[in-house]
Amino acid sequence: MTDILLNSPEARDTAFHFHGYTNAREHEQNGPMIMDCGKGIRVFDNTGKSYIEAMAGLWSVALGFDEVRLADAAYAQMRKLPFYHSFSHKSHGPVIDLAEKLISLAPAPMSKVFFTNSGSEANDTIIKMVWYRSNAMGKPEKKKIISRLRGYHGVTALSASLTGLPNNHRSFDLPFEGIKHTTCPHFWRNGTDGETEEQFATRCAEDLDTMIQQEGPDTVAAFIAEPIMGAGGVVVPPATYWEKIQAVLSRYDILLIADEVICGFGRTGQMFGSQTYDIQPDIITMSKQITSSYIPFSAFMINDRVYEPVADESNRIGVLGHGFTGGAHPVGAAVALETIKIIEERDLVANAAETGAYMMDKLNTLKGHALVGEVRGKGLLAAVEMVAPQGREAEFGAGTLGGRMNVIMTEKGLISRNMIDALAFCPPLIITPAEVDEMVDILTASLDQLAAEL
Repeated sequence: MTDILLNSPEARDTAFHFHGYTNAREHEQNGPMIMDCGKGIRVFDNTGKSYIEAMAGLWSVALGFDEVRLADAAYAQMRKLPFYHSFSHKSHGPVIDLAEKLISLAPAPMSKVFFTNSGSEANDTIIKMVWYRSNAMGKPEKKKIISRLRGYHGVTALSASLTGLPNNHRSFDLPFEGIKHTTCPHFWRNGTDGETEEQFATRCAEDLDTMIQQEGPDTVAAFIAEPIMGAGGVVVPPATYWEKIQAVLSRYDILLIADEVICGFGRTGQMFGSQTYDIQPDIITMSKQITSSYIPFSAFMINDRVYEPVADESNRIGVLGHGFTGGAHPVGAAVALETIKIIEERDLVANAAETGAYMMDKLNTLKGHALVGEVRGKGLLAAVEMVAPQGREAEFGAGTLGGRMNVIMTEKGLISRNMIDALAFCPPLIITPAEVDEMVDILTASLDQLAAEL
């Protein structure tokens, strides 16, 4: 029996695998849930139990878990040219085709695409490019970056500094100097009594303006934000927010970076979240759904306003001293091209809008539940914010209800993710109304079970 236990995949994972976003000591005690295979919107663990993957893995598996065309695209490219880089004027067909395709899809005029391996790497590189640009323009003091509280932009040292979540900073000696965080645009949580959404949006813009003035407009290079906040709780911007924020940035000649890692490639019911909210960014970050996460891949687009000074500086120095071995990987580029082709062929952006509206209608039926404080979302991206039973708020610490709900939902065959007490729902873009019904039925039964237990 001991030999069997020691040879189990759970025991070997605990013995050898150091997990991200996990309590290491708790993992030593409890071990992992091991996924074995997937089909459509479902995954199956190594006991054969089925789960609806309501988070599309990590906001990312757009096409579900068994899209053969992506596997075929990867295999064909591996057979033809399994690797090449883009250093020293080198290139290859898939990345040229992909760069051209992305520029054609861009929600605002863009000039060039730079390829990386993850959203974190992309945002890290973007900040280096912004600094490089400031130096090229003879403005070495213009280096500060403003992000938002509860924003999520990655976990490398620079991108984690941009992220506005405390646990991404604690014990890492972050954030770096020069990274600032302004107001989170969550009206339900941060709005004041009697304040309308538009008034709250005005206050957010005024807070940003005040921060820029306090820091010195000549020292602020860029503002980075997700069209809809993802890991910070699926925070949907209040009415007029983006119009007012962009007016502030324009006033002070500050670059706008749209982090489309979660929102991009159809999630909000448009190809990019920037289109959903009429955002005109200078830089756009992309990852996750760009390959349906079948292979690690990411990119960012820049407009001429960004590109021209950077290109001039690389000419002055003789090289742009930045790049990644796996950046512009031909297999990743081939899979990305096939992913975009499938999204377009099957009109999955429209499905995100239509089935997403259906999902929101179904989730909104939960607003009267004793444990539900708010339902929010757009397209196939939503959150259900839990609240303690009335009069018992002091009994439950932050994240207690969300954590308990996660356990119950998982037992019932639904995988979500609690961000403190907000339950996220970000299913694959291929989800059908019938599958939405099944997902919401499990969520409702889980809420009722927890309410009964309390």
